[in-house]
Amino acid sequence: MNDFAPAMLTDQYELTMVSAALRDGTAERPSVFEVFARRLPTGRRYGVAAGQGRLIEMIRDFRFRDEDVAFVRAAGIVDETTATWLSNYTFRGDIDGYAEGELFFPGSPILTVSGGFAECVVLETLILSVLNHDSAIASAAARMVTAARGRPIIEMGSRRTHEEAAVAAARAAYLAGFSSTSNLAAGGRYGIPTTGTSAHAFTLLHDDETAAFTSQVAALGKNTTLLVDTYDIAQGIRNAIAVAGPDLRAVRIDSGDLSVLAQHSRELLDSLGATETKIVVSGDMDEYAISSLAAEPVDMYGAGTAVVTGSGAPTAGLVYKLVEVEGRPVVKRSENKATVGGRKTAIRRHKPTGTATEEIIVSQGVPDHQANDRLLQRSFIAAGEIAEPPALAESREHLRQCLISIPWEGLKLSAGDPAIPVTVIPA
Repeated sequence: MNDFAPAMLTDQYELTMVSAALRDGTAERPSVFEVFARRLPTGRRYGVAAGQGRLIEMIRDFRFRDEDVAFVRAAGIVDETTATWLSNYTFRGDIDGYAEGELFFPGSPILTVSGGFAECVVLETLILSVLNHDSAIASAAARMVTAARGRPIIEMGSRRTHEEAAVAAARAAYLAGFSSTSNLAAGGRYGIPTTGTSAHAFTLLHDDETAAFTSQVAALGKNTTLLVDTYDIAQGIRNAIAVAGPDLRAVRIDSGDLSVLAQHSRELLDSLGATETKIVVSGDMDEYAISSLAAEPVDMYGAGTAVVTGSGAPTAGLVYKLVEVEGRPVVKRSENKATVGGRKTAIRRHKPTGTATEEIIVSQGVPDHQANDRLLQRSFIAAGEIAEPPALAESREHLRQCLISIPWEGLKLSAGDPAIPVTVIPA
């Protein structure tokens, strides 16, 4: 297996642009690139900016190793001058942007990258790869957390995506408010609480369900969750309580009409004296399925495929565009893809009560600041020096506060306008 450094997680045209710019003398022109979304995915009223913490660490390690340079040189992708430039590459510019966990809307300048053209353009693919993935996951997960109304959600989508995407998805889901993950790598890397007990295979391994439950309880104790839907759910619950007693921590149901099954399971558990035994449901959970169970006696959800695929929006639709060269605004004017030139500054305007009312974006300037306004960008890298990023727990709390601040209509799962309007003031 080839082990490529972060610098090689890129598209070829980044290097061919660098090569041409070095040849014609434009490579060092002071430039500003911005990351933004032209629109939100259909039906969404906000997006969640996520991945900045992972991204800044990858930019810190963004180097072209000798073997990487040898590969692109041998393939004829770059000339000798460009190969030398790649060998010496270190990002020495500035990166500012929205805090991880910040809400974004169409046009929000989520990330601003400033420096020489070549050193900035070569970061494009990595930046979009990380932010598009993590923001899509966090945006979907935040909607699920809202739909759960305070009930915990376990992220359990590792088997439905690429192995490294699974770790990033677990991180993004935890940022959005999920309580834990099944992914051990995410637990090890990011300190996310992990959970998990057994699958249907463990039950099928044994001669009968009672034997499987007895084995699990013997190994893990009564503070475990028994999967009761391998055969017959009602009998499974009876077997679970017969083995573990009424102080069993939880049972899990992974199939069927979960609304009806949750009601019947709660009644059965109570009749068996297991009034404190929790009910965990899983199986194709998304924000709509979770919302439909709001009135049912469900204590916890497990969500997998919908989380790691962005619940129908697997990318946040972010783009990376050149907006300024040598202090001069530049504008792309192609149909349906026009941009606003100039470096942007954004504030979020709030009522005295703390409710957000508007996002104001100014091109080449600073918005008039009023009471209760909040500046949205912060420095991640200044002249190549990396600032200490907030801890994941801080970003998680930041998002929680942001979701509290938007009007309640903005939290609806139904299609509608963005939660707050965005006003762009051009240069």
